[in-house]
Amino acid sequence: MTESEAAPPAVDTSRPHPARVYDWWLGGKDNYPVDEALARRILALDSTVLRGARANRRFMQRAVRAAAEAGLRQFLDIGTGIPTEPNLHQVAQGIAPGSRIVYVDNDPIVLRHAEALLHSTAEGCTTYVHADVRAPDTVLRPASGTLDFTQPVALSLVALTHYLSDEPDGPDGDDAYGLLKRYVSELAPGSCLILSQVTPDLSPEAVERAADQFRQSGTPFFPRSLAEFSRFFDGLELLGPGLIPVSGWRPEPEDVAAQAEGIVPVYAGVARKP
Repeated sequence: MTESEAAPPAVDTSRPHPARVYDWWLGGKDNYPVDEALARRILALDSTVLRGARANRRFMQRAVRAAAEAGLRQFLDIGTGIPTEPNLHQVAQGIAPGSRIVYVDNDPIVLRHAEALLHSTAEGCTTYVHADVRAPDTVLRPASGTLDFTQPVALSLVALTHYLSDEPDGPDGDDAYGLLKRYVSELAPGSCLILSQVTPDLSPEAVERAADQFRQSGTPFFPRSLAEFSRFFDGLELLGPGLIPVSGWRPEPEDVAAQAEGIVPVYAGVARKP
């Protein structure tokens, strides 16, 4: 197992963590009362969040499958979350057993589940880096021990960017667009970027109420419009069908059935680095 140089912190059960809130929405057991409380408050305000969590997982699986079928054999998944099968490596290695995967997350709970994430095929490789997306060096340096960045890599940040602010000099100081540009700059031509992001466009009142609950809990939250989301893909070649509500990106039969339940306020897209 690969980790960042800093020792992982102890689990903080005094405040919710997005990975554990997401785990509760997916029906997982690796969360604490503080995570469940926030998850329930948001669910009471926005009934689409359970469908949204499932739709994000399904999108990840479809996008990874598309990347693997297009010939990519390396995957960097930032904001991995608590394992839920099928995990990214299972999808990628199911198509190409020699695929190499690096998972990245900053929640110590995910670190404790790294063993479950690391069951790779014999031909491939799966590793885990305990690091924060906001510190690219702590992600990229250890990841380079598993991935060859001179060759194409599929970079996945599913349901992560809405926790990052836009302004480097703001109170959160994340510079989401700058961070994404930094990561993409490290990728070889032929790499791809896989993203999904909560948007206020499709359900503005419910999304704002949910965002306010996150903020009150101490978790910054930044829904983005379609125009704002599209900025993450500047300089890249969008793959069809473009930027679209998450369940509509190359849907499979299960996703078509989910769409019938209603659109969830999440955009998704995949783009290729020329």
